[in-house]
Amino acid sequence: MTKPDIRILLALVPVALVGCNHTPTPHYDQHFGEAVRAAVAQQTINPDASRNTDPVTGLDGKAAGHTMDNYEKSFKTPEKTTLSSDVLDD
Repeated sequence: MTKPDIRILLALVPVALVGCNHTPTPHYDQHFGEAVRAAVAQQTINPDASRNTDPVTGLDGKAAGHTMDNYEKSFKTPEKTTLSSDVLDD
């Protein structure tokens, strides 16, 4: 290689590196995460629920606790099943 060829090569290397630096997806980068934010917003029933200062009405603590205990116990003891025959004999 001659000296002019090396100079041209050295001049073209920075230009090539600048070309590689350009991001090809500016449109995608602007909208990154919108799908997740939209999905979270659609799954939120009441976005202002934390501002509600009214007390919750319904079961008291003891009744709710007993209800939950009975619910959990229903999975531990198997349900009694009875066999029945719906076939009619003539």
